[in-house]
Amino acid sequence: NDPMRVILSFVLSLGLGASGGVASASAGSLAQEADINQGLFYMAVADEIRKRCGHISPRVFTALAYMRALKDEAQSRGYTEDEIEAYISDKDEKRKIRGRSDDYIRSQGAMPNDEPSLCDLGRAEIAKQSPIGKFLKAK
Repeated sequence: NDPMRVILSFVLSLGLGASGGVASASAGSLAQEADINQGLFYMAVADEIRKRCGHISPRVFTALAYMRALKDEAQSRGYTEDEIEAYISDKDEKRKIRGRSDDYIRSQGAMPNDEPSLCDLGRAEIAKQSPIGKFLKAK
């Protein structure tokens, strides 16, 4: 099993949602937490790059620590584990973050399913030490 896939499967709920995608009203307000959602976005873009570019691998421990920090931050704001799980399992939220990720990739001159352009984007993010690049490393 690919550790980064496990991490982002949790974050983006690729098959781990126990809630069936139904978020509670309280969990719905998690969508208003801009900084947490921005963190999920960074991880989604990094995941797309590393999945499609064979020359870039994930920084697994960095991603694990960051994911934990996002979860801790949500809990410090009063969200329960169940609310967090419901939010990340919500199909509409998954579509939104994937859409934002694809839009960002295109805005940077790359295409979501194009390995050469995603490799170029990944190398640029790594070189800039951007919030996305910190989850990636060149092989």
